[in-house]
Amino acid sequence: MAGLSISGIFSSPKKSVLGIDIGASAIKIVQIAKKGGVAVLETYGELALGPYGEEVVGRSVQLPVETLAEALRNLLRESSVTTNSCALAIPLSASLVSLVELPDIDKSQLAQMIPLEARKYIPVPISEVSLDWWIVPKEQVDDQVKKISIEDDQRKAVTMARKKADPILPSGKVDVLIVAIHNAALHTYQDIVTRAGLRTKFFEIEIFSAVRSVLEHGIAPVLVLDMGAASTKLYLVESGVVRDSHLVSRGSQDITNALAKALGITPSEAETIKRGEGLNYQVNGESIAKVVPMNLEYILSEANQIIAKYQKKFSKVVTHAVLIGGGVLLPGFVEFAKEMLSVDVLAGNPFGKLDAPAFLGDMLKKTGPEFAVAVGVALRLLQEDVP
Repeated sequence: MAGLSISGIFSSPKKSVLGIDIGASAIKIVQIAKKGGVAVLETYGELALGPYGEEVVGRSVQLPVETLAEALRNLLRESSVTTNSCALAIPLSASLVSLVELPDIDKSQLAQMIPLEARKYIPVPISEVSLDWWIVPKEQVDDQVKKISIEDDQRKAVTMARKKADPILPSGKVDVLIVAIHNAALHTYQDIVTRAGLRTKFFEIEIFSAVRSVLEHGIAPVLVLDMGAASTKLYLVESGVVRDSHLVSRGSQDITNALAKALGITPSEAETIKRGEGLNYQVNGESIAKVVPMNLEYILSEANQIIAKYQKKFSKVVTHAVLIGGGVLLPGFVEFAKEMLSVDVLAGNPFGKLDAPAFLGDMLKKTGPEFAVAVGVALRLLQEDVP
């Protein structure tokens, strides 16, 4: 099957769960289970959606529910999935995430204020979205507090640590994360998984799944760059909280298109070159990075601007950038990003949070970035210990 990449791992312990990421160009799934208190990788797989829309592998396509359900069923079968308990990630494009500052009032009063406040950020009627929110806890600075000597004046030390850790919160104010998902999107994805014979435990916006799978617990700000086929998502995360998010309307398929045009070849031929040799491919003595500079440089320039803006606004240093998504698997892209970005760069390693056979280590690390969302949403489902 075109674009299919699967690896059955080993027999299934109890309480297996499935994480699903339906992207613009491919479906990714990851099945994990808890064994001896450890998250164990059982199987994972990827299926390109381009051929289902009469397009080449790697191409972004819009498919009807029936076709997406068929593709998901095919992937479940070929990946030897053994559970029907799943959770699914919702694309950022079908949702809205905003961090707003509101008065520190009683939660019941805050609950009445949220829908009114949300209207400022949501471009559709509130009745058309499912709304959720939560207060960002100040306890996120506890790790810093523990590092401070508080033998003489514990209360003073705690207060000073909290002010230093989060100076953007004025007295009497709280940060509230507001999340909205289009009801139409929820109905569509529920229909897909139902047709595929699965039971959905919950839906989660992909941004939270990705952060869970590739970031460790820490306070310092980090940029997450998620490059897909049609777009690139940029997340600024601090203390485990998504502080800012941006959607850049360029992705890996734009690189394919530019390469095809530059070389006078078909998109299918360009995709083969891109996946096989990437930025190492030479054209008249120059790499692809020189042939298609506008797309790569535009994406990374946007990332640099977001980093600079955040650092200037909050006087905090963004320590590094983590790269995820199928687009960052382009050979040579990580090295190119290291040259272009103003911070240290790491490739995401979501499978590093799972127990898997040692002989698969190198392969899982290499392919890991594009499974960040699927791993992340599976980890949440496993953590909630849903049977």
